[in-house]
Amino acid sequence: MKAAYLENGQIHVGDAADPEPKTGQVLVRTHRCALCASDAHFFCSGPHVVEMSKKFGGPYASVDLSQPIIMGHEFVGEIVDYGPGSRRPLKTGTRVTSVPIMRQGGQTGIIGYGAGLPGGFGEYMLLDEDFLMEIPIELDDDQAALIEPLAVGLEHARAGAPQPGEVPLVVGCGAIGLGVIAGLKLKGIGPIVAADFDAGRRELALKMGAEIAIDPRERSPYEPLPEIGGRRVNLVYENVGKPGMLNQIITSLPFGGRIVVGGFCLEPEEIYVAAAQSKRLRINFAAGEEPQDMELAMRSIADGRVDVRPWLGACIGLDGVGDALVKMNDPASAVRTVVDPRT
Repeated sequence: MKAAYLENGQIHVGDAADPEPKTGQVLVRTHRCALCASDAHFFCSGPHVVEMSKKFGGPYASVDLSQPIIMGHEFVGEIVDYGPGSRRPLKTGTRVTSVPIMRQGGQTGIIGYGAGLPGGFGEYMLLDEDFLMEIPIELDDDQAALIEPLAVGLEHARAGAPQPGEVPLVVGCGAIGLGVIAGLKLKGIGPIVAADFDAGRRELALKMGAEIAIDPRERSPYEPLPEIGGRRVNLVYENVGKPGMLNQIITSLPFGGRIVVGGFCLEPEEIYVAAAQSKRLRINFAAGEEPQDMELAMRSIADGRVDVRPWLGACIGLDGVGDALVKMNDPASAVRTVVDPRT
């Protein structure tokens, strides 16, 4: 098959071995795969990510960077075949997506981060038949590729256990932050405050359902906000992943506040523990999505409750993957570029 793969710190396009499904595994032909910020992180800092996972524990400890890595975990594809002895829950030809996890055929790992688990930047993938989700006919491939990133934001929103009457703040309005806003809106929580340096991302935050979008260079989102009667935020979703951000939130929140950390910070983070203790703050580190979040994301896109079309940028072929990963660091770029490996 053709694939865009990471090798020696560079993205190459060429031939790769066709994956062969084992029992419980599904061979899928990829229709679309969106580029995620974690793909960009791994492209730029793969050795560091693997080293830190081995040292402190993490999902990338088993990644072998001496082998080509076919990334891509926000995907939609078509079932081609099953491994021998599989249950075959859906017919061949069915469009599907899945949480990017494999637990079948003697393999356990994250799809797109291992030599034996090629991701969506290749023509074919292996999925776990226990996690398959059939795509509704009303969803086109581009929208279906955004189910997974929306689901991550929904999980983060859920992790904060937001309650009616609270004022949440979403810091960082990339795909995950926008997904958090969507998740809060689905729960009827508000008013929602968003903060981002980029004007385009603040506009998207308002489209997703935030009532207030603030440029932190102009005013602090932690001060009493006149637009909502002088109330202050008490629940913060951090989606930036930069050193110093968590401590800034800790020192800015009022007594009894809560923090959900979803940003993927690759550097050590220093916090002043006494400040968090004296305010009785609660800090939760959010993780990836669960099947329930994927299901809600798919249903909410399909029935129109969440419109992810403003997230979409260009649809590119495999030859454009390397350049698109570099451009993801620019906040002016589209929230999601999608890849069609068939072109």
